[in-house]
Amino acid sequence: MALMDFIKKQFIDVIQWTEDGDGTLAWRFPMAGLEIQNGASLTVRESQMAVFVNEGTVADVFGPGMYRLTTQTLPVLTYLRNWDKLFESPFKSDVYFFSTRQQVDQKWGTPQPITIRDKDFGAVRLRAFGNYSYRVADPKLFHTEISGTRERYTVGDLDGQLRGLVLQSISDAIAGSGVPFLDLAANQIRFAQALAAQLAPEFTRLGLKLEALTLQNLSLPEELQKVLDQKIGMGMVGNDMGKFMQYQTGQAIPVFAENSGQGSGVAGDAMGLGAGVALGQVMANTLGQGLQQPPQPAAAPAAAAPTVSPAEVMSTLEKLAELKTKGILTQEEFDAKKTELLKKLT
Repeated sequence: MALMDFIKKQFIDVIQWTEDGDGTLAWRFPMAGLEIQNGASLTVRESQMAVFVNEGTVADVFGPGMYRLTTQTLPVLTYLRNWDKLFESPFKSDVYFFSTRQQVDQKWGTPQPITIRDKDFGAVRLRAFGNYSYRVADPKLFHTEISGTRERYTVGDLDGQLRGLVLQSISDAIAGSGVPFLDLAANQIRFAQALAAQLAPEFTRLGLKLEALTLQNLSLPEELQKVLDQKIGMGMVGNDMGKFMQYQTGQAIPVFAENSGQGSGVAGDAMGLGAGVALGQVMANTLGQGLQQPPQPAAAPAAAAPTVSPAEVMSTLEKLAELKTKGILTQEEFDAKKTELLKKLT
């Protein structure tokens, strides 16, 4: 009976893995009670590594190449099983193959805006997304920390954990870089580099190597983006009164457009918009002439700068008050223009 059992035994002579391209990171060679024949061949292809595990302990690790399995090629396994140097019998050992090629175009992103500290704006809520690529660099560590004894471990099984690592590192990456948000938004490569530097050690602890990380978009919530756009616009205008009025008129156009759908009438909106544009031109010309008129010598009073008539001043003040009521001018801006106009009456 023992002889028949021995005859029925099957021995493995060739151990290899042909990847099927389905995103498999780790694959266990099917043993099913079979034994590895002494002198069997092991083929590890490029972009692969193989690990022998004996009774739950990682023994030998093989890189790309073809090997004849003997005590010379399995030194750690030989030591663990207490074989002598001339062992001839078959043996059992779990063999795992690992794909070491790059896993490219892995997506990451912020499902909800995250809050970061910024030296220019204080607290800023932003969204970001991009992609990254990685590979298995230490199959022994990856086996003990991640894939374990599973028959197959795929990219999809690891996706959620890696996305979580990216998200938890974004705030630390921005804080560690010391770069203001506006500079990061203008230099996405620098942001990606800071995030990759923050993430690399986390990937290493899993037996992985982060090969690349890119940022495809960095944006603010809509309401905060509007405030930022207005601040940028005012910064471009500076102290130029003509440009200031053009900017304010441009800001008023969406207000008139909204009112058109609220029963005010197209004609009334056109008149209001026309009045706003005309007011901008009147103020730019009137105030520009007054402010830019060079002072005349005291000895020649006849050549003094002409004053503005009270009717013109009152008309302009009324239009300014209307702009203030609509929220186009602030109280401070209205008071400043009012003071300038009243000086022209003296």
